[in-house]
Amino acid sequence: MQSLFGGIYNGKTVLLSGHTGFKGSWLAFWLSKMGAKVVGYALEAPTTPNHFELLGLDIVSLKGDIRDEEHLAQTFATYKPDIVFHLAAQALVRASYEEPVLTYETNVMGTLKVFEACRKHKTQAIVNITSDKAYENKEWIWGYRESDPLGGYDPYSSSKGCAEVLSNSYRNSYFNVNNYKKTHETLLASCRAGNVIGGGDWAQDRLMSDIMISTAKNERVYIRNPNATRPWQHVLEPLSGYLTLGQKLLEGRVEFSEAWNFGPSDEGSLCVEDVVKSVKKHWDRVDYEVKQDKDEPHEANFLKLDCSKAHIKLNWKSVWSNEKAFEKTVKWYKNFYENGEINTESDLREYISDAKVQNAEWAK
Repeated sequence: MQSLFGGIYNGKTVLLSGHTGFKGSWLAFWLSKMGAKVVGYALEAPTTPNHFELLGLDIVSLKGDIRDEEHLAQTFATYKPDIVFHLAAQALVRASYEEPVLTYETNVMGTLKVFEACRKHKTQAIVNITSDKAYENKEWIWGYRESDPLGGYDPYSSSKGCAEVLSNSYRNSYFNVNNYKKTHETLLASCRAGNVIGGGDWAQDRLMSDIMISTAKNERVYIRNPNATRPWQHVLEPLSGYLTLGQKLLEGRVEFSEAWNFGPSDEGSLCVEDVVKSVKKHWDRVDYEVKQDKDEPHEANFLKLDCSKAHIKLNWKSVWSNEKAFEKTVKWYKNFYENGEINTESDLREYISDAKVQNAEWAK
């Protein structure tokens, strides 16, 4: 795998915040397979079981809070990362209603402190991961573009909009591309991705993990918002986008120091109930019931991204259909619960193989 992405990650020191989380653990695994020297920085694994712990990776894994400015500074001084993938966050909408202060402290001030550590230690590249929920959601039937207004109804979405505004500010004030290699040597990009699924996610209030956990226990899963429509994609899809973007930044390509959407094609957008029905095709034990509650906190009903910019400028595209994503996700959990095994490496290898067949630029 070391030749992927032009071989850029082989031997590079990569600081990955949030490596004990769902997306972070998959990214840590992929980076380590490509020969990167991965330094993970995160709070303790958030769930039991936990994907990162199951992987048993041979990386530097540091317990740390991104709000801890002193610890961040020590980490950057010790390991001197070439690139930072910033994923650490309070990532749940419903939890943000319960703990808004923690959500903003983590997602806004934590991101600020990561940027400051990068600035003071002259990190070469920063890929800041936010969310598709950073946009001001007007329930449009078309996808949001990177130039559309930022916003956020709930505290989580708002905090991610703030993190994007913060990225823009640092890109203009400290990492301005017009001054690259003159007053600074850092390029900063931000990424907004839609709903991500895949094996190894046990977070509460996420549709796929709720279905898989309930099914494994032979329990019925209750669906809150059956008509809510989202773009669904396997976790490896946005990760290939993040890694492609990181490659461009490490190569000093200033034109990629911008905001980017990563999501599936239009057919990847499905309502929640259709997702459950698709999942049931691959695990017939799935049992569900629609149980709506008028007192539930607000969540967006329709949300979709326009990823034309990534398709055209980055030459990035999805590899797996949403049906393939559902299949691989269900098989991962079934194999874990029934055989005690994880399909992470086999899924990654199959994804890379399929990407090569489809002539994905990063897989050449």
